[in-house]
Amino acid sequence: MTETESIVYDVVVLGAGPVGENVADRTRAAGLTTAVVESELVGGECSYWACMPSKALLRPVIARADARRLPGLRQAVQGPLDAAAVLAHRDYYTSHWHDDGQVGWLDGIGADLYRGHGRLTGPRTVTVGDTVLTARHAVAVCTGSRAVLPDLPGLAEVGPWTSREATSARSVPGRLVVVGGGVVATEMATAWQALGARVTLLVRGKGLLNRMEPFAGELVAEALAEAGADVRTGTSVTSVTRSDGTVVAVTDAGDRIEADEILFATGRAPRTDDIGLDTVGLEPGSWLTVDDSLRVTGSNWLYAVGDVNHRALLTHQGKYQARIAGAAIAARASGTAHPDSGPWGAHAATADHHAVPQVVFTDPEAAAVGLSLAEAEQAGYRVRAVDVDLSSVAGAGLYGEGYKGRARMVVDLEDETLRGVTFVGPGVGELLHSATVAVAGQVPLARLWHAVPSYPTISEVWLRLLEAYRDN
Repeated sequence: MTETESIVYDVVVLGAGPVGENVADRTRAAGLTTAVVESELVGGECSYWACMPSKALLRPVIARADARRLPGLRQAVQGPLDAAAVLAHRDYYTSHWHDDGQVGWLDGIGADLYRGHGRLTGPRTVTVGDTVLTARHAVAVCTGSRAVLPDLPGLAEVGPWTSREATSARSVPGRLVVVGGGVVATEMATAWQALGARVTLLVRGKGLLNRMEPFAGELVAEALAEAGADVRTGTSVTSVTRSDGTVVAVTDAGDRIEADEILFATGRAPRTDDIGLDTVGLEPGSWLTVDDSLRVTGSNWLYAVGDVNHRALLTHQGKYQARIAGAAIAARASGTAHPDSGPWGAHAATADHHAVPQVVFTDPEAAAVGLSLAEAEQAGYRVRAVDVDLSSVAGAGLYGEGYKGRARMVVDLEDETLRGVTFVGPGVGELLHSATVAVAGQVPLARLWHAVPSYPTISEVWLRLLEAYRDN
């Protein structure tokens, strides 16, 4: 019989993705002993199957598109992308799916790594193989989310792509069907179309990127179609089969679409189904509800950080939450705050409520923070939307000929602050942090007039937006 080893730590972190790493970093900085448990690669989804590989695939695509908008450079970049070089560049940014560097970083901060599947086996207790880890102060669940596949008969036998396969594929498929209209679907359609695949995008809803302003999805769909993708909205897949290597997808309209691969980008689910939630009175497979210090409702020791709490399924938001959670755990452990005290001030997550930024790295880019016009109205705010054609800004014309884009700010008429901002156009991702500061900081429009944009940059759209608000 194998002897069970029992070890006590101040904090045990389940999951070593960016979120778990940041929780461990904050608790170690506070002097708390910390164990991190990981069943796959240290660095998590973002490092190997999401943020890093997808952006490595997309960067050459966007750079070429930008170059083609410039006289004197356009003719030099008319040929196809070197797909092998792009994939090799992707492999470099995923460290070839080796986590030695990330493991070294964990070791450098003094956190102990336990490899294997960790499960809660009672209050403050996590079991990994034959090792039992007991937490004096906190267990943080940072296990992230996974792709959800639809319930279609025989789908497993087809071997469909999810986001993982789409970002790690070793070669370019000749034909690719992408099912979905969100961020993963649009980014991967953009990347693989540019790398040489013939892409068919099947979208169940009326348009793309339905969590953003409608014009965002419209401009992205238009650009995908111009690039050669077949974009079909209002379309559902009713069956999928594979025969002799060829995938056949049948739609609700009766169309048969043949492809070499099919990607389903149709949602995410929390990776909480097999981590022992039932041993602490919680529902396996559920999203975990938390307070603003990321502590699970009804518990004084269990934290849920990142995707698992369903607040904002974005790496940067998860890392933000991790910093908050780490500070809260440290404060409670040191006795500088009563466990149930509030408000938490610096130890309270507020930026994941109404000031969540996101960039979709398509061509054009779509970038938004805060609430859309529809969301603000549904929330009961008295608001007004102000739109500006980005091509009217001198910096946009200099960025590239034929620049297409649009900007919108959603103004709260009660105090004349911003509830949300959306930009769509080439290069607009770098505009977003200014909007995030304005929304999160609740900066009055009267003060924004004194934030003078440099000329000639695309940022001058801020002045145009303020003028449009004043003049209408």
